[in-house]
Amino acid sequence: MHSDQFPISIINRGHEPFLTTFSAMRDYTAQRSATSPDQLWIVEHDPVFTLGLAADPGHVKTAGAIPVVPTDRGGEVTYHGPGQVVIYILLDLKRQRRQARVREFVHHIEQAVINTLATYGLKSERKSGAPGIYISEGQWSGAKIAALGLKIRSSGCTYHGVSLNVAMDLTPFGFINPCGYPDLACIDMQGLGISVALADVQMTLALELQKILI
Repeated sequence: MHSDQFPISIINRGHEPFLTTFSAMRDYTAQRSATSPDQLWIVEHDPVFTLGLAADPGHVKTAGAIPVVPTDRGGEVTYHGPGQVVIYILLDLKRQRRQARVREFVHHIEQAVINTLATYGLKSERKSGAPGIYISEGQWSGAKIAALGLKIRSSGCTYHGVSLNVAMDLTPFGFINPCGYPDLACIDMQGLGISVALADVQMTLALELQKILI
């Protein structure tokens, strides 16, 4: 269990350029002390493709006017844009006694997304060897709706996080092989018939993460 002395706080940074957030979370992590609070940062980004450390740039088929930014997270290429919930997870895993259980940490993050989608009547699932969350029924079964990418420093501190497609222009996903998979269909909640305010889903997912990670 997470110590009651160190609750996970939720901070809404609003609409912010990716590079601004990327720099801020690296700085926050580098400056952490034994008493620095664990935090969840809610952000909405302008259009951007981000590459994980081991990403093949060839998975960006055509970027057009959308910037392509190399990062230090795990995973392949993904897209962030307006109408998507992005939550960065800044935790000290040693504090949670979970440093040796990274798979469990990832499992909890994925479960928070599954729980969030269930709140809005959507059924979703994990796929072995393919991080993220996928729709599990109906016309869009198998389509990806959420992506996951993390950085865990040797100190046990984490950053980067998870994104969930709510109501966005999905066209840019067609410019890439999402997470390295050619022709992987991507969908958002709006495309599944769920009309809900972005702010509602942001807070629902943040609260699910806060609950499941403590």
